[in-house]
Amino acid sequence: MQELTFIKNYKNNEVLRKSFFELAANTFEIDFENWYQHGCWGENYIPFSFVDGDQVIANASVNILELIIHGEKKKAIQIGTVMTHPDYRGKGLSTRLMNKILEEYDNKYDLMYLFANESVLDFYPKFGFKPVEEHLFSMDYTAKKSPKPANIRKLDVANADDLHLIQKFALERLPVSQHFGTAHTQGILMFYCLNVFSNNINYLENENVIVIYQKEDNHIELFDVVSLNKINMKDILDKIADEYTETITFHFTPDATEHLVLKSTLTNEGLFVRSPDEHLYPVQVKHPITSIA
Repeated sequence: MQELTFIKNYKNNEVLRKSFFELAANTFEIDFENWYQHGCWGENYIPFSFVDGDQVIANASVNILELIIHGEKKKAIQIGTVMTHPDYRGKGLSTRLMNKILEEYDNKYDLMYLFANESVLDFYPKFGFKPVEEHLFSMDYTAKKSPKPANIRKLDVANADDLHLIQKFALERLPVSQHFGTAHTQGILMFYCLNVFSNNINYLENENVIVIYQKEDNHIELFDVVSLNKINMKDILDKIADEYTETITFHFTPDATEHLVLKSTLTNEGLFVRSPDEHLYPVQVKHPITSIA
């Protein structure tokens, strides 16, 4: 094995890019190629990698974004796609990459955070990250009497016009919540639209809102509400629910209103946060699922 080379932000290097995609596919079974081909790899996604020759063998990626906390914008770094080729594990490469990221972005952000799987829960505290509990919100739902039929059209990511509409909304959207939300995460949202929720994307034509949700029996899993303008969440729920709907689960933090009687349950998604102000990240919130890197 020759000496490893550190490299970052090599989006336009075809050989290294394809090697990075191959490592991601083998490690996480995710497809970055389609995401890249549709122009979704923006300037806010920066891989930090070690390469052996022309092969990417270890990586930790930086996502530059903003968190909306109580209506205020905070500069944030989300770390994701942390992976090492099996032949190179146990050599401290992830530690070296984490240190390079910390050196690069120290004092340039308000918060740095990541979502870790159970196998590495002891790893990130070594770098000053602390575990943070999340809360999953839900509500009981009672159907409106004689609701007006909603004009809902399912979007197809394989259709060029539909995909263009989704990309426009991803780029220009408002944060889903002012209490706790994200901004500048269009690349991550497009990854979820292309790879995770491609069958769950619906356009409410009258309201000009994209709603990503899954309806099963009497329950709705609401993953995101993507809008260019301020919305009334209760009105959106009334459009996507039907007479059989009894409960709705939010995979983000909905803004509290008098029309939403919310319940919350503790959930642990492996969230770790690093911040000069340990009280900055709010309690009892849910990070939007469609902006988890």
